[in-house]
Amino acid sequence: MKLAIVEGDGIGKEVIPAAVRVLDALEMDVEKVYLELGYGKWEKTGSAITDQDIEILKSCDCILFGAVTTPPDPNYKSVLLTIRKELDMYANIRPIKPLPCVDCNFEREDFNFVIVRENTEGLYSAIEEIGEDASYTKRIVTRKGSKRIAEYACKLAKSRKNELTIVHKSNVMKSDKLFLDVCRETASEHEVEYSDELVDSMAYKLMVSPEKFDVIVTTNLFGDILSDMSGALVGGLGLLPSANIGTEHAFFEPVHGSAPDIAGEGIANPIAAILSLKMLLEWHGDIMQAGLVEEALESSLNMGVTTPDLGGSFTTEEVTEAIVEHIEIKIRNGSS
Repeated sequence: MKLAIVEGDGIGKEVIPAAVRVLDALEMDVEKVYLELGYGKWEKTGSAITDQDIEILKSCDCILFGAVTTPPDPNYKSVLLTIRKELDMYANIRPIKPLPCVDCNFEREDFNFVIVRENTEGLYSAIEEIGEDASYTKRIVTRKGSKRIAEYACKLAKSRKNELTIVHKSNVMKSDKLFLDVCRETASEHEVEYSDELVDSMAYKLMVSPEKFDVIVTTNLFGDILSDMSGALVGGLGLLPSANIGTEHAFFEPVHGSAPDIAGEGIANPIAAILSLKMLLEWHGDIMQAGLVEEALESSLNMGVTTPDLGGSFTTEEVTEAIVEHIEIKIRNGSS
């Protein structure tokens, strides 16, 4: 596996090395390609990502990505949007399920759903006009884009409970009618049971009855908001991994941002980055190794080895070490 590794900015420089340490503990044959992208690079060079960077990313099998800071500067080119578009990674996958021994405001363990977010269109089209008195962003919904994200969601649903929820706002935004119609047609073609929800009522239902949902498919902005909101169900954004999947490329990152307020303090939670590594391994077909990462992570949680955001007193490095140690022991015992 040829893996591009991008630490990015802020706590990305702490949580991605943690995930790489976990990867190293698995003793796999991995060619690592390190790239500097993001705000730090932009400050130094005037460019957050270059055409050469894109070509290097395209030459790799997949990407493990930290977090980037995006300044409110019209001259700053979004790294994430650029990579998603240039590598045509149209499906953003965000699994939401509880982790053991994590206290949060929602004390329940009966949910396990996945948000499948269209990743290249919608209000993140990057087609904008910025003015002093009025600014405009073009929202794009195409049949092609809707079809392929619906296909991905249906394939995922078939591997789970064969249930799909289509989230939209077609009662107000008529462009969503195309998305809704295509998703319905695709679900029928694949014989997947489906229903649909308006995004505002869906937000409420996910908080009140998350156990009623399995695979959720929606447009770009709605998927972004619903998945971040769902972090409250599991204990915070520091626990949420994600994948960006295309036909030829895949990109894995924690949902959280660069968190400059705690960067460099050694207390960033590495769990989301390590779970993103788990998703990467699953995508690559390394199912046994992915299971070992999950087992090691759950073991550290059960022992109470957590960072301050989860009520613990351990550092990023100490949490990582507990996970790595579990993996090393398992591998050593397995080979003896």
